[in-house]
Amino acid sequence: MMTAVIKELRELEDLEAVSQLFASIWGRTDEPPLNTDILKALAISDNYISGAYVDGRLTGGLVGWLGGTPPDRMHMHSHILGVLPGHERRGLGFELKQHQRRWCLARGVKVMEWTTDPLVGRNVYFNLAKLGAEAPEYFVNFYGQMRDGINAGEESDRLLIRWRLDSDRAERAAAGRFEELDVEKLRSWNADSVLAVGDDAEPVARPSSARVLLCQAPNDIVELRRSNPPVARAWRLAMREALAGALEHGYSIIGATRTGWYVLEST
Repeated sequence: MMTAVIKELRELEDLEAVSQLFASIWGRTDEPPLNTDILKALAISDNYISGAYVDGRLTGGLVGWLGGTPPDRMHMHSHILGVLPGHERRGLGFELKQHQRRWCLARGVKVMEWTTDPLVGRNVYFNLAKLGAEAPEYFVNFYGQMRDGINAGEESDRLLIRWRLDSDRAERAAAGRFEELDVEKLRSWNADSVLAVGDDAEPVARPSSARVLLCQAPNDIVELRRSNPPVARAWRLAMREALAGALEHGYSIIGATRTGWYVLEST
């Protein structure tokens, strides 16, 4: 895990730098995901904006705001986390999320929520395994059609991620004791695959009513969108049918593997 200096940001110059960082990461130089005036409004109203600096260079940023009805439904909505290419797999995202978690707990906020693309398996693994969060709901085309340089033209299905910040699972994950699920072991216990990657990277689906289901995300949906858009679109529909369908039929997502498999169990 890399060591970074993470600090809250309030000054206009720092907020402009975060806005441009997000614009660069998402390929939206003319239309940043969050512009400086919105960031300034969030900062002055005591919300969460942080930057991560590696060797003095702004390398990652994270923005969230408080929502819900106090005290029972008060939570942090963690809206956007961005890390420069080359740093995603080196622990910077984890450090940023743990900084945000500590910020929330210090203010009595015990739940954090955000959304993630169910086709990006590494993000789902990060959220469910490395952070110890849950994924209770599937939203179809949540933001409408996407316009950024990574997802342009795609429908925006999303998983709701809910992180119970003071839970035993979150505490263990923060200490690096997160749970690893073994797909082959689950198969030996009669878990059934409802969606998997085919020989030509296409989605291969089949119905099942087994107690434990396995659902695989594509190896690299971002590259697939560039190289084979029809197959990428097929993945969106296949994942929607498999994962959202299972949730609708009473299954719960109990975890995700490093290799891109969701694990669901009948409740």
